[in-house]
Amino acid sequence: MPKQLTGTVTSDKGDKTIVITVRARKTHPLYKKQYTTNTKFMAHDEKNEAKVGDLVTITETRPLSARKRFALSRILEKAGAAFAETDATADVPEEIVEPKAEKPEEEAKTDEKTAKDGEAK
Repeated sequence: MPKQLTGTVTSDKGDKTIVITVRARKTHPLYKKQYTTNTKFMAHDEKNEAKVGDLVTITETRPLSARKRFALSRILEKAGAAFAETDATADVPEEIVEPKAEKPEEEAKTDEKTAKDGEAK
């Protein structure tokens, strides 16, 4: 039975070729510390349907080129669209905020005088 690996497409620049990164979480036998290993595989994509960021499954095949030993079997999850600001707006009308009227100069002077008088007492 051929090996099946699941990973994320990191490159689709080659014609009918994709590069998949498979991440594995391992535990060190002596120190018991967990770490992540990344392994890249080249796979054959006949229809050029996988794009960068897609989650895919690849299957082991006969050697197709010097480094290609896998073929795309299926796309599990397409790369999601980026978050757009328009997605976050609600259908609630915006409130109109009226600017506060500034105090006339005479009132501002009397306010300053009362503040000084209060400090002096």
